Amino acid sequence: MEQKQMQMKLLNVQDEVNKVIRGKEEVVERVLAAVISGGHILMEDIPGVGKTTLATTFAKALSLDYKRVQFTPDVLPSDILGFSMYNAKQGDFEYRPGAIFCNLFLADEINRTSPKTQSALLEVMEENHATVDGVTRELPDPFVVIATENPIGSSGTQMLPESQLDRFMICVSMGYPAHEDAIAILKGESANLVSKVQPVLSEEELREIRKATEEVFVHDSIYDYIVELVEETRRNPLFDMGASPRATIALLRIARAMSILGGRDYVTAQDVQKILKDVLGHRVKLSARTRAERLTMEDAVRKLVQQVKVPRT
Repeated sequence: MEQKQMQMKLLNVQDEVNKVIRGKEEVVERVLAAVISGGHILMEDIPGVGKTTLATTFAKALSLDYKRVQFTPDVLPSDILGFSMYNAKQGDFEYRPGAIFCNLFLADEINRTSPKTQSALLEVMEENHATVDGVTRELPDPFVVIATENPIGSSGTQMLPESQLDRFMICVSMGYPAHEDAIAILKGESANLVSKVQPVLSEEELREIRKATEEVFVHDSIYDYIVELVEETRRNPLFDMGASPRATIALLRIARAMSILGGRDYVTAQDVQKILKDVLGHRVKLSARTRAERLTMEDAVRKLVQQVKVPRT
């Protein structure tokens, strides 16, 4: 697939999703970039702003097999990974696949289930296969997880530890719609609009675009810039906890995807800057001084960008 054709296909995907998810073009772009770069997405937001609708719409536009699990304290790892059940007719144990065996898996309110179930899901996300009763089974390709959590109502929840948050490529928040967009949603009845979404990419085309994303050219100065940004989070007084080396890999992969969406076959510093907050926001912690000055994560990342020299290339 040629560069221009790839860009047009991806723009058409965004257009289909934007017909349903009104006024959230930036979030849609970030999620699509994560999907084509092979990453997983965490959505921190209040209930009712369209997180599930977003996942459903993407699944339709990208021709992906889609499954959703509403996480509760009684959801077990076997519900996710599958289990073996004795089959009396065959006289042997028969494997029943879990919900994870799909292309796009929506883990709704992941912070409301037990740490054991969270770990089972996150292990699968990292390794792209599930092991049950000593047998390892590969997941479909492509495979994407969109997990949601409500940061406000924390009663009875198990918040993800930093080591597990690090498995998500980006963390985004949709927020409330603008007044005009809320009216458009009310008139359009987004649930009905989802049924009208047309598939734009096939699974094979998505795999092809993912492969092309991995081959996007990155200049040495951009590699240096990415590492410098992440290292600065570890020594800058804005932050109490800096980002891990996995953050540099995530930044590189999604910056390549952003360049594809921009119709280029090379990465720029602006590609990195655009998605910096989404990649670092859930990986770093603001210092007490930063919080005392009432600076948000967005403010801190903006200051970080200003303090690191931008490559001229």
